[in-house]
Amino acid sequence: MTTASIPVPTAGRRRGLLAAWYVGAGLVLIALNLRMGVASVGPVLGAVEQSLHLTPSAASLLTTIPVFAFGAFAFLTPVLTRRIGLHRLLGLTMAVLALGIALRLEPHGWALYGGTVVAGAAIAVANVLMPAAIKRDFAHRVGLMMGLYSTGLFLSAAVASAAVVPLMAAFGSWRPALAFWAVPAVVAFLVWLPRAMRNPGHVRGSRRAADAPVAARDEPTFARLFRDPVAIAVTAFMGLQSLSYYAFLTWAPTVLQDAGVSAHDAGLMLAYSALPGILTGVTGPAIARRTRPSWLPVLVVVVLCAAGFVGLLVAPAAGAWAWMTLLGLGQGAAISLSLSYIVWRSPDARHTAHVSTMAQGTGYLLAGLGPLGLGVLHAATGAWTAPIVVLLALLVVQLVAGVAAARDRHVLARRS
Repeated sequence: MTTASIPVPTAGRRRGLLAAWYVGAGLVLIALNLRMGVASVGPVLGAVEQSLHLTPSAASLLTTIPVFAFGAFAFLTPVLTRRIGLHRLLGLTMAVLALGIALRLEPHGWALYGGTVVAGAAIAVANVLMPAAIKRDFAHRVGLMMGLYSTGLFLSAAVASAAVVPLMAAFGSWRPALAFWAVPAVVAFLVWLPRAMRNPGHVRGSRRAADAPVAARDEPTFARLFRDPVAIAVTAFMGLQSLSYYAFLTWAPTVLQDAGVSAHDAGLMLAYSALPGILTGVTGPAIARRTRPSWLPVLVVVVLCAAGFVGLLVAPAAGAWAWMTLLGLGQGAAISLSLSYIVWRSPDARHTAHVSTMAQGTGYLLAGLGPLGLGVLHAATGAWTAPIVVLLALLVVQLVAGVAAARDRHVLARRS
């Protein structure tokens, strides 16, 4: 073969590859910011409660408000996208997120709660936009990008929860330790800004394409999704896995402490559970895409989570590391699968935006009931048996929804 016959990438192709890498890096950086501001609160909640003289119930709102905000504010995304555009709105969420987190420096309690609502609203909109952006810009690399996206969620939560206490010790106060997480959001905003300000269409597309996900002519689509069995299955799977995850995140340390594990070790075990979650989060979508039958990954997820919950029920202290490993593996895969189904069951980015709004809006409203419901049930029974049995029962429903969501078909497709 002569030198002249060796294919050499053209300048246009090199620019296209560079643009794709830049957009991909920007999306991963945004993903890393979608849990830091929330996960950083729990480890210092006691210090916040003592400093502001809050009741335990008032302090717990700082961890429950974001989950409900993820659901409630998700439904604003279609309107905002029509007015602003997908990529510009995604950049704007990082600016608003930084503002909400920075409000934690304000010495008054209202700013802490107000900032929590603002941050939750920004994350809610970004949650909905991310699958649509991935579907639009990386249609042929959806499995890889969804794996990186879900990994970013797990990794950011682990980093924030592990680092906030050392930051509090370094700064001498919980306020700057919580406000610190505005810095990564500002970085993400600045990195994404060139993408948001240029032609906001597909990497190789037009502005018209960028606005397509929620174009006015498709407004009836969203209402029709609530009667579509595929969209309902995706939403149910998203909501039930989120409920399980946030219930676990909230109460697992208390379950372990009630079984005799020290508070330090319980927190360490919870942080550790993110590591196996990262493994299955990054690999899960690619493996699921190649696995037959398609429902098998859902079954594996449910079995892993069920084994972890049963372990917490029968021997919480003795096998704690094993239960945290199983739950981390199962929930990491569940999150990545639920986000991937939003993309896979949508024929294009327009439908992805609608399905994402429905699944994450309704799903997170359902998820917010998990920590509250389990807390009420524990208070009524004085033990963790009933709450864990409820989680196990919900896993059966999650399995049914997941099997339906795993079927290779699109929402609103005509059926013979």
